[in-house]
Amino acid sequence: MSTRVEERFGLSPERAWAAVVGAVAALLAIGSAVFPRIVYDRFIWQYFWGPVAADGQGAQCAIHDAGGTELLGSSSACTAAVEAGEAVAFPGYTTVSTVSYVVILLAMLIGVVFLLRRLDIGTELRFFYALFPFMLLGGALRTVEDSGVAAMRAGVEPLIPFPASALLISPFIYFIVFGVTLACVLAAYSLEGRGVVDDYARPLFAMGAVALTVTFGYLSYLSATTDYVEFYPIILVLTLGIATAATAVTWKLATAYVPDIRQGTGVAGIVIIWGHAIDGVANVIGLNWMPALTGTANLVPKHVVNALIVDWTGRLLPQSIVSVTGDAWPFLLVKLAAATFVVWVFNGEMFDESPRYTLLLLITVLAVGLGPGSRDMLRATFGI
Repeated sequence: MSTRVEERFGLSPERAWAAVVGAVAALLAIGSAVFPRIVYDRFIWQYFWGPVAADGQGAQCAIHDAGGTELLGSSSACTAAVEAGEAVAFPGYTTVSTVSYVVILLAMLIGVVFLLRRLDIGTELRFFYALFPFMLLGGALRTVEDSGVAAMRAGVEPLIPFPASALLISPFIYFIVFGVTLACVLAAYSLEGRGVVDDYARPLFAMGAVALTVTFGYLSYLSATTDYVEFYPIILVLTLGIATAATAVTWKLATAYVPDIRQGTGVAGIVIIWGHAIDGVANVIGLNWMPALTGTANLVPKHVVNALIVDWTGRLLPQSIVSVTGDAWPFLLVKLAAATFVVWVFNGEMFDESPRYTLLLLITVLAVGLGPGSRDMLRATFGI
């Protein structure tokens, strides 16, 4: 297929990918210059930079007009701005930004496949396991930014002030974590190539583990030395414990009804389900159990899907049931079912036909569960 594309258009797949990405970026840049109110204000700013500006500075929302960006600190002011037809951005994800990030993610995956193929690396499951700490690192770094917002609300200067803190907010944090991970991958393969180590996987895993430990250590330091960050180890223990138990039950049922489900992924399938179980359990605990476990208020859902599920659960179930069970538990079931389905889809033939692309898809599937899940788990653990 790639040969036919190259013969017909005179472009290699890599150059065709770069041309498409460059064309889209150019269209957005030109559109922002020619139609700033429509392209920039109502799309780029409202759904991408505006939420980052509001989130990074602890505002309820932000509005943008010819005079610049204004931060609003009350929900009533935000509502009034929306009703007045202003370009209003709220912290967190929206349907538009979520769909856009999916498209960006797919484009990045294709680019990474080209890169790995050019470097001739990333064809075995050891690569998947070696990257595991980096999937937790993104959530931990995002929690560092959350701690900065908590510091500002307490009247303290954060470690990373805005706008530098924007690098730890979506979508910029994706590129930061990707860059760090790629640098570590190249360093680990270089060590193996020069004979310093026998296997790249061990130093690569160690690099991610060190970065994760330093990040977690910083959050622990804040919990011990400040009033705006707490530490609730019960959250960490319960999240990991319940997620592990839920994964064991799910894997037992899945292999009982579909014995060949493990054919394509093996142990990696268990890791993927566990990563999404972490996301589901962290949401249940953070959104429903915080008052009972820590005496603090429940967290607010940050993503479109879990916010939608929580909303529909509260509408469909009687209040007498919701008051006992909470409204976030269906999200855990959805995550377990979706992860199990994905593991089933990844059969052995996919690895044989396209090992790099299949491996990257597995890494991505785990990251989209474990990344936000680790952030929600740590937010609840540190009370931010």
